[in-house]
Amino acid sequence: MTPVRMPDSTVCAPHPAAIEIEGLHKRFGEAVAVNGIDLEVRRGEIVGLIGPDGAGKTTSMRILCGLLHPDEGRTSILGLSSQAEARKLKQHLGYMPQRFSLYPDLSVAENIRFFADMFGVSGVARKKREEELLEFSRLGDFRGRKAGQLSGGMKQKLALTCTLIHTPDVLVLDEPTTGVDPVSRQEFWRILRKLAGDGLALLVSTPYMDEADLCDRVMLMHRGRILLHGSPEEIPSRFPRTLLSIHGSGLRAARAALIGWEAVTVHRFGDRLHVAVDDEAQLGRIRERLSGVDVEIRPARPTTEDVFVELTTTGHAPGGKATRVPADHAPGGKATQVPADYAPGGKATQVPAGHAPGGKATQVPDDHAPGGKATQIPADRAPGNEGPR
Repeated sequence: MTPVRMPDSTVCAPHPAAIEIEGLHKRFGEAVAVNGIDLEVRRGEIVGLIGPDGAGKTTSMRILCGLLHPDEGRTSILGLSSQAEARKLKQHLGYMPQRFSLYPDLSVAENIRFFADMFGVSGVARKKREEELLEFSRLGDFRGRKAGQLSGGMKQKLALTCTLIHTPDVLVLDEPTTGVDPVSRQEFWRILRKLAGDGLALLVSTPYMDEADLCDRVMLMHRGRILLHGSPEEIPSRFPRTLLSIHGSGLRAARAALIGWEAVTVHRFGDRLHVAVDDEAQLGRIRERLSGVDVEIRPARPTTEDVFVELTTTGHAPGGKATRVPADHAPGGKATQVPADYAPGGKATQVPAGHAPGGKATQVPDDHAPGGKATQIPADRAPGNEGPR
């Protein structure tokens, strides 16, 4: 397989981190979308922003890419300010928005060539790059197929291919595997790992907790804040309680017996319950309470999802900072839109007119467009198309 390329470390002045976010804040009216986050991504690294819809992942990424202005804080890519030096950083940045935003009536090859023209990649260089990417993404046999006729996984690979056409050094991918089948998700992550191995810096958001294990470092994000960060190995080790796994034919009866009882937390994980307890004495009382129920109780090793659910439902936050969030905001296999109670007073907040959904295309300022020319982009790629997320 032809390598995509090794990023040229001389394109910008050497910098310890390819992506930096410091003290980032963003509000939409009274609704707080991002509330003081800090993170960095180094070359050759995949950092995951993990959390449900409404956590602030998309808003943070749009600010990083220069598509929104922050209320407070600083973001930079390769040492270039996302706001003050947006024109310079565009050639080094590949941004893949959450929604599929290519042209469905154009073929795979035509979409690639369109984005090549957008970024000034032409002639022999374009032809060579196109062939490399088609081989890399395994889309070569589908180059003549219209984008609208591709499967979900193939659409995402085409979107990534178009994002890579100008050989960026940094990739910002907003939920690239949402709605993609498991096999295609696995293939997509294989591609991302190869890109990281070639030296690119990747910031990837996802609502899928199992994808945390595929990152080098993970940021658990909820309601505009980063609750916890670390490697996929470190985060489960910081589960603050003792975790039990309960399974058997009496699972429903066991759940009914434990919900709301003492201070245990109970969550359904597939064909079993995960129950968090404080000590051995409480474990003994659980065994006694379920003595007549056909279930087996065993110690369990916490996962990243267990940690996230515990932090967002009980306030048992490592480091002594309690975070109490209603249980219906925790992930349970389905991502949810931002609920009304994210806004003060329990009322949903209207997004400012320039960022509200309405199916209208948004004009990108000159300094945000490749080559310094203003570019009209489709409505579903417009900044803020779905409000704070």
